[in-house]
Amino acid sequence: MAERRSVPVRIRGKEFRVLTAGDEAALQRVAGLLDETMARVERHTGAVDSLDVAMLAALNLARELLELREGGALVGPDGARLRSLVEQAESALVA
Repeated sequence: MAERRSVPVRIRGKEFRVLTAGDEAALQRVAGLLDETMARVERHTGAVDSLDVAMLAALNLARELLELREGGALVGPDGARLRSLVEQAESALVA
């Protein structure tokens, strides 16, 4: 088993230390993707509360993950429901 080490990552200007036995560069890319997604959510919704931004970013990333797992755009009731939830959450923050 590989030795775990503490790796610093920066998300929305704050440093987090993550224990990992994996590739540090891959972890940095993951943190970068999350940081970019959160920045996009902030710009799109105008949200400033970090928890709200994090939850919307998580919804967006989960949607993208499901699309990839299912081999393309989300279709059917699950896809429509997830898109609807993301839109409702974003609308609630804008309002």
